[in-house]
Amino acid sequence: MLLTYATGFGLGGGLIIAIGAQNAFVLGQGLRRNHPMMVAFVCAFCDAVLIAAGVAGLGTLIAAYPLLTKIAAWGGGAFLIWYGFGALKRLFETETLSDEAISKTGWQAVLSTTLAVTLLNPHVYLDTVVMLGGIGGQFPADQRLFFALGAMSVSFVWFFAIALGASWLAPYVARPITWKIIDGLTCAVMWLVAHSLLAPEISEMMAG
Repeated sequence: MLLTYATGFGLGGGLIIAIGAQNAFVLGQGLRRNHPMMVAFVCAFCDAVLIAAGVAGLGTLIAAYPLLTKIAAWGGGAFLIWYGFGALKRLFETETLSDEAISKTGWQAVLSTTLAVTLLNPHVYLDTVVMLGGIGGQFPADQRLFFALGAMSVSFVWFFAIALGASWLAPYVARPITWKIIDGLTCAVMWLVAHSLLAPEISEMMAG
């Protein structure tokens, strides 16, 4: 059972730690000290629910209906492009981490954006529901729970580590130039992920 748990933890970590829209968002909120613990919990909790659903068999259902992935790709790509424009706009503004300049965005707005970054990104479903779910589903029935728990655990460890680490680093990255770099990287990550989602769909449309 411990080996199965470790397998889930290792595979989950390999997928979640990869740089992507979700990690970039959590890092940014942590550096801004803008409800970072809530953001980390929501991301990890959503991953846990999706992993559980995947191991229970949802991944097979999604694979059977390609239209679902197409809808998710277009919706997620559009959102990430929009969010990237927000980071690009901040790139040309003066932004510091002084107490007066720290974002005071309400938790409701942060929560909705966190859910959007997480649930409108098809890569999240591919990693958690399809890949981890598919692998977990191959284990004997009495071991699937331990695989799922291992994959869920690494999500909580990783997202809280990003949020806490970023909050700790915030006082050391207070210079405006640092924020221009962060916003520039955030924009680039969001647009690269959007491109990876939309390019195949656009190519398929043009070929058709």
